[in-house]
Amino acid sequence: MSIAREIEDIARDLIKHQHDHPPVRDLNREIERRQTFADRVAGDFARLVGSWPFVLAQVGIMVVWIGLNAFNLIHQTWDRYPFLFLNFVLTLEAALWVSVTLMALNRMADRDRLRAQHDFELDVKAEEELKALMNHLMHQDEILLQIVNRLDRGDREMKRLARRLEQLIESNNNAAPASKPTGPERPPISVPAP
Repeated sequence: MSIAREIEDIARDLIKHQHDHPPVRDLNREIERRQTFADRVAGDFARLVGSWPFVLAQVGIMVVWIGLNAFNLIHQTWDRYPFLFLNFVLTLEAALWVSVTLMALNRMADRDRLRAQHDFELDVKAEEELKALMNHLMHQDEILLQIVNRLDRGDREMKRLARRLEQLIESNNNAAPASKPTGPERPPISVPAP
């Protein structure tokens, strides 16, 4: 009965070492929730400006613009040779694109900062988990040592009882021939004559 109680105590002790921790955050979902409409527009615009279709469309527009004005393909040219108006439009576009792209880069920097914070939190959680696991393993080691010690004590007790039993049997065997025969006496065997 005491062995069953000891096992229950060990099981209760192991359950005591379980722990809970908060769930890991989904960083992408959190970032999407925090973005404003302007942030989303800036991000989409930065992706558009940095793509090959946009660059090719810009080059196409400039070629058409220069072609129409340089070769007088239409009757009235709106921008003559040094293409000052084209230069002005491209400067305005560049200023606008740089501003919007910088806004997108700021959002990316905020996202990177949030990721770094999230990585730090994950590292702290991992460290806490490792500490909890190490404590749990150390506790299991202690319990295993207790079990081994109990088994060793039981083994020593069994050996002691076995020696005691052997001594009793030996003393019983030594005392038995002097006082009483060990078994029924057999009649002498007679050999029949041929």
